[in-house]
Amino acid sequence: MKIKNIVYQLAGLAFATCPLAIVGCTDWDDHYEGTDDAAGAGNVTLWQQMKADSRLTDFCEVLENTKVFRQHKKTPVSYAELLDGGQAFTVVAPVNGTFDKDELIRLTQTNSGDSVVEKSFVMNHVSRSLCSVTAAQSKMLLLNSKHVEMEGNGISGVDLLDKNVHAKNGILHVSEQPLPFVRNIYENVCDLDEFSDIGDFLRVYDEDYFDADASVSSGIVEGVPVYVDSVIIERNKMLSVIGLINDEDSTYWMVAPTRDGWNKAWEMAKQYYRYDSKVLKSDSIQHYWTNRALLDDAIFTMTTQESVTDSLKSVQYNKLEPKYHVFYKPFEQGGILSNATEVECSNGILYKTAEWPFTPETTFFTELRSEGEDQALITVSKDCNYTTRRVSADSISEGAYLDIVALKATSNWTMTYRVNNTLSAKYDVCAVILPKSVADKVNPDLRPCKFKATINYVDELGNKKTFNCGNTQFKTDPLKVDTVVLAENFEFPACNFDQQDIKISVQLTCSILPRENSEYNREMYLDCIYLRPRTSKSEE
Repeated sequence: MKIKNIVYQLAGLAFATCPLAIVGCTDWDDHYEGTDDAAGAGNVTLWQQMKADSRLTDFCEVLENTKVFRQHKKTPVSYAELLDGGQAFTVVAPVNGTFDKDELIRLTQTNSGDSVVEKSFVMNHVSRSLCSVTAAQSKMLLLNSKHVEMEGNGISGVDLLDKNVHAKNGILHVSEQPLPFVRNIYENVCDLDEFSDIGDFLRVYDEDYFDADASVSSGIVEGVPVYVDSVIIERNKMLSVIGLINDEDSTYWMVAPTRDGWNKAWEMAKQYYRYDSKVLKSDSIQHYWTNRALLDDAIFTMTTQESVTDSLKSVQYNKLEPKYHVFYKPFEQGGILSNATEVECSNGILYKTAEWPFTPETTFFTELRSEGEDQALITVSKDCNYTTRRVSADSISEGAYLDIVALKATSNWTMTYRVNNTLSAKYDVCAVILPKSVADKVNPDLRPCKFKATINYVDELGNKKTFNCGNTQFKTDPLKVDTVVLAENFEFPACNFDQQDIKISVQLTCSILPRENSEYNREMYLDCIYLRPRTSKSEE
């Protein structure tokens, strides 16, 4: 059993959600109004006050044995010493017999165990704010960044035996049991064994960040800034991309399959990220993007949701592409949360599922477009001139197209476009051609354009391959927006996702004979090259 799980169980800490509070802690002066402290209590420190209370000997022993960590390093300073000093704190002290003192002290004998006891127990009962309990609802920020609600005669649902007892360096509340330690979503995913595969991936990206702006500088020595007080911030680079589920000041939902469901989905998803053997560190890249494929749409910030019963927009949602990263009727049969179990967290809800409740087509296996007007994607242009033209119409992708004109009346031009971010999967490879009425609504040229197409790609070994699209000659429809399927159900053997070296391209070649000039027109209005995903591998 993991050390974190041991302390959560043996310390007798319950798990519940902290409701949002309405009012924050008040000023120091307010704490002395209508309090219940004994006469003269304000002349001793919090530590002296607790040591003198026979009900708090267990808590005091834990404080004496728990060291303060700074920048992930154990210091020689105990929490007993900290609370006996000049800094101001609010302490909620649980009475004897309500937690496993011996187990907590045993854990403090190792650095890892001490760190767990500090965060989940000691820091869960101490705040740097000066907070008194009044009839009005308020909240207190604990040292471990958890928020607890204070109201009437209780804190976070725990009744107080004594409240608002003042010391010269803070406020003491005596509770009838420990305050519940409530994991946030990130802590649940990382600490619970059933989500260990997800947690192991995310934890790799934990790091310490030096905040120069918040640090106190003593000047510059030999051109190098020197700091007397360095502020180090813990952060996770991966969470900054997929969703800050470790943030106690925000509210998130996350969908997480348990181990068997995650592994099943992972084996399915990794087939889409098979890179060719010439890609450096291809196994590591495959591992990274497989995890991202399953996690990118699994997190939802609740500040952007309009109606959660109607739809959920993941953190990846972009209003410029509204068809992606949105999941409708999530709680109804077939919805992503229809078979989920809620796990209450300090910053939202973790929805536990037996299976990954998404499909590749609604998450990572999406349509790909190379816009005709994006001239940066053109790798070959031969025997033609081309011009980007813009027009406002719902049927035209990105409101622009490329007007391709042959250099001579008998020239058969060639245009080759790179296609980015293909997966090792099957697509319908298409070209979207616009009608001539886009440019001339009165007297459009009604002659179609005739052309051939080839697909350039690489196999699993990185060898260049060319597929002639059935040696077929395609004809455009001059009267409508025409999606010409160049290759149906075409499979790319190797993934080319997120690569600087783009190995996939589609080439169009005009194929009109001189004697066919009266029947065909060499001018083409190319809207885009379009790759349409086919059946997911999980359904084949």
